[in-house]
Amino acid sequence: MQESIPHRDYAALRTPAAAIAHLPSREARMEAFVELWWSSFAAFGVSWAGFYVDCPHEPDAQRMVLAARRPGPACSPIGIHGACGQALVSGQTLVVRDVADLGAGYIACDPRDRSELVVPCRTPEGHAWGVFDVDSHQVGSFHASDGTACHELLGLAGLTGPAPS
Repeated sequence: MQESIPHRDYAALRTPAAAIAHLPSREARMEAFVELWWSSFAAFGVSWAGFYVDCPHEPDAQRMVLAARRPGPACSPIGIHGACGQALVSGQTLVVRDVADLGAGYIACDPRDRSELVVPCRTPEGHAWGVFDVDSHQVGSFHASDGTACHELLGLAGLTGPAPS
């Protein structure tokens, strides 16, 4: 039986996310953002949250490298064939209701993970530099509204430019 996911209050994170934008580097902003996300949503169906940074000079199988994350490490490097790579290459937020539906292309860092949210991060000029990835041990933990809210918070934090039109 699937557990009910408590409501995630994204509006409460707008002010602290905007404060992150004033930090001096992308690395500092990533660390602060993942800490904000984790401390706010770990009790609300989130099992892991973190950033993967694109290394376009690397082979496709090793192109994405783990950066800031909570609560611990994950696979790194990973290829662009997984959910994170799909979101990076397409430039579109990816909401995966059940990771089992992804088949052989899915990269399982934690075999307990059942759903995933991946939001591409862009420079102000629109070039993808990485993704923010969130996992859950529950099927159906994320919805399109989570992706929209996450993208907005990443923008307030100075970690992504506007979505391509």
